[in-house]
Amino acid sequence: MLSIGALAKRTGTKVQTIRYYEQIALMPEPGRTEGGQRRYGDAARHRLAFIRHSRELGFSLNAIRELLELSDSPERSCAQVDAVAQRQLREVESHIARLGALRAELSRMVSECKADRVADCRILEVLHDHEECLSDHHRPDN
Repeated sequence: MLSIGALAKRTGTKVQTIRYYEQIALMPEPGRTEGGQRRYGDAARHRLAFIRHSRELGFSLNAIRELLELSDSPERSCAQVDAVAQRQLREVESHIARLGALRAELSRMVSECKADRVADCRILEVLHDHEECLSDHHRPDN
């Protein structure tokens, strides 16, 4: 059995985060000693590792909750797990597309700026005038 501090060290998770996961019921309430200290077993350590890895992959807390519920019912169809993962993949792909557009815009701004003075700086000009921005999500009408 591990204390909350030992669990935090073992999993690379902050104590406050573990408490938060307990508050929102991602982690079950742990057993306690007679003195009231939390005690965690292997199941809690594995569940926390699952949550951490899911967070590293960008899953929302709601998606993790859904995955944990599915994981807790091994007889259910894996198609539901696939659907959650597919949603996350679409979000990641969308984010990558947005980052690509931002990269292109920043690259264009930097390459167009050959000014010697701030008053003539193309980067500042584009940042002040959204109409100059090529990225759709920066335009005022979007």
